Amino acid sequence: MTARPIPSIAGARPMTCPAGTVLFRPMDECPGFVSVQEGTIRVSLTGPGGREIVLYRVRPGEVCLQTFACLADGRTYTAEGVAETDIVAEIVPVPLYEKLMAEDPAFRTHISSAIAHRFADFEHLVENLALTGLESRLASALLRLADGDGDVLMTHEALAAEIGSAREVVSRQLARFAKSGLIDSARGRVRIVSRAGLEQKSREA
Repeated sequence: MTARPIPSIAGARPMTCPAGTVLFRPMDECPGFVSVQEGTIRVSLTGPGGREIVLYRVRPGEVCLQTFACLADGRTYTAEGVAETDIVAEIVPVPLYEKLMAEDPAFRTHISSAIAHRFADFEHLVENLALTGLESRLASALLRLADGDGDVLMTHEALAAEIGSAREVVSRQLARFAKSGLIDSARGRVRIVSRAGLEQKSREA
């Protein structure tokens, strides 16, 4: 489901940044509510051993749970947010955000709905990590991340972060997919050869 973008808010500060910009890191304070107008922000956690997992992405109309939590109780960020594409956004200062939440029913309803959808995404993430095998998770990720030509332009390390695994494990599984004729793998790119075959793998526990 695609969220409706939040209309431009009077009093918000415009923000633009190129792909690759780190927008926040663990222990950073929150400058205000981020309303994405164009582009995608990737939010991820990195463990002590360096393993990364992608928690979610923030697109126009969607809410960053990390930012929402910071605004709700004054905590600092616990994850990292990176501009996955060029970003056009607005920063709503904390006092204005609090005023909108208190006095603007339409804004409050939009935020509540976006939070509900985000929690549903988290439930799906936890279910996948706890109950779904790596082969199925990787097949699903490839199908989800492929462009119109069937190419996934990501490194093995980035794919591992998408499914909460290690790069070496993902590399071995990709090699098995390639041997089965499901994909063609090259440096920084995976091309889907058999979408039907990957779809079957994605449905297996």
